[in-house]
Amino acid sequence: MSMENTTDQVCDVVLITGMSGAGRTEAMRVFEDLGYYCVDNLPAPLINQLVSVYCAGSDDAARRSRVAFVCDARTGDFFDGLGDQLDRLDQAGARVRVLFLDADDDKLIARYKSSRRRHPLCGDGASIARGIARERDILHEMRLRATFVIDTTALLPSDLRTKLRELFSSSSDAAGLSVTVYSFGFKHGAPTDADLVIDVRFLPNPYYESRLKHLTGLDAPVRDYVLYNSDTETFMKRWTALLDCVMPGYVSEGKQQLAIAVGCTGGQHRSVALAEATAEYLSAQGYRVSVAHRDLAKALRVADGTATATGAMTGEAAR
Repeated sequence: MSMENTTDQVCDVVLITGMSGAGRTEAMRVFEDLGYYCVDNLPAPLINQLVSVYCAGSDDAARRSRVAFVCDARTGDFFDGLGDQLDRLDQAGARVRVLFLDADDDKLIARYKSSRRRHPLCGDGASIARGIARERDILHEMRLRATFVIDTTALLPSDLRTKLRELFSSSSDAAGLSVTVYSFGFKHGAPTDADLVIDVRFLPNPYYESRLKHLTGLDAPVRDYVLYNSDTETFMKRWTALLDCVMPGYVSEGKQQLAIAVGCTGGQHRSVALAEATAEYLSAQGYRVSVAHRDLAKALRVADGTATATGAMTGEAAR
């Protein structure tokens, strides 16, 4: 098998294996969140073909050079050739790491009883304990070969997620959380998809200033009017303090996406300026932030058409 293109990209391959019930499914979710292309229950003979097809010949090397797959005792006889397949990847220049998840037998038995699922090696009517013993025999050599062995006996799912991000994420913990900040107008309906909603209608309203009425929070005169008054300055100190408190909690809990909605009356002035300011603040803290303005186009349509070109910008912008 030729992997000339993948070696140029230093293809990052992670094999997730280990005991059934030790957390392979949770691990797969983490790798998906980290941007890996993931395949579950992959037969060993298909590994090199998958890596070659997926990693080679892509213009987006960062996105297309990371593959994670689960290969374990469920694949039966196909599992026997796994070591040879990994050796071929090594020889082709890929970066290959093996993650082995394990747990005490008593814990594995308890997890299977709790889930009411059948152990994959108990199809002949054997007990769970017997199935676990069979699986340990099959996986013995791969455990010895493992780059990382994680014992999940005493770990909560959130603990496992944290360990995996520490081992496999090249970015900061904050960068693992994707944040969308958007403005909206309450007159157009309250948001239904936001995790945090902040109502800024108590702040001075530029709508009642004739020179600002037909501008938006994207225009400097409105932005300055909203941000540089004593009420907003007091609010921003407390708002950012709240964000400093809750954002690390979302990260440690393993949350991958967060939506923050900032609302005013029409979604044209205050909410727009403060959504932008909030996005800038979070971006400076290391979070991956995008900003959008849900109702700005609606607000402009009801204006008399004198909104500036800057104010007409309603698309989403990544930070």
